[in-house]
Amino acid sequence: MARRRGWGGRPPADDTEATARIVAAAVDLLDSTGSAISIADVAASLGVIRQTVYRYFRTADDLMRAAGIASTAGFLDRLAEHLHGLDEPAEAMTEGVLFTLEEASRTPRLGVLLAGTHPGGIASPEARELGLQMVTRFDVDWAAHGYDNAALTELVEFTLRVMLSFFAAPNDPERDRAGLRAFVRRWLGGAILAQAGGPDTAQAN
Repeated sequence: MARRRGWGGRPPADDTEATARIVAAAVDLLDSTGSAISIADVAASLGVIRQTVYRYFRTADDLMRAAGIASTAGFLDRLAEHLHGLDEPAEAMTEGVLFTLEEASRTPRLGVLLAGTHPGGIASPEARELGLQMVTRFDVDWAAHGYDNAALTELVEFTLRVMLSFFAAPNDPERDRAGLRAFVRRWLGGAILAQAGGPDTAQAN
């Protein structure tokens, strides 16, 4: 009887369905609250005990990363469409950063995936993997600009850390999008373009 009362009276048929329903519940809660959530929150929304959720996700961070990853396909498509035709690295990355910050402000689960819920989550493997998926979909010939896989991976990490600073301390509302774009293009763009000249040029700058 207790089993039927949980899961809204509709127990999952198997572990795959249970995992999917837990992730879906987490996505709904993230969208409605706009902030990090707990295992207890998700369990309550499903009508189950916390131990049930812990069977599938060891921590709240694991669950929220799963929720973020589940929703990134649409974001990546929108990003690629927004940046279509931008083939210069600094321009593409600048616009990519601004677009991602704007999307994260509208889609809390994306911000959670990128930033994590504690300092150790900054530039996590999941966030870096998402970042690599983002930049490899740009219309940029990275190799022609001096980027091998190792350099591109470092660029992703550096850019994530720049974006995470905006999550911690949001942009001054008096600085409009054009002002923010100029700020990011000047400083992040300069670092990006230094790679084309190789290590000696980067050090000289």
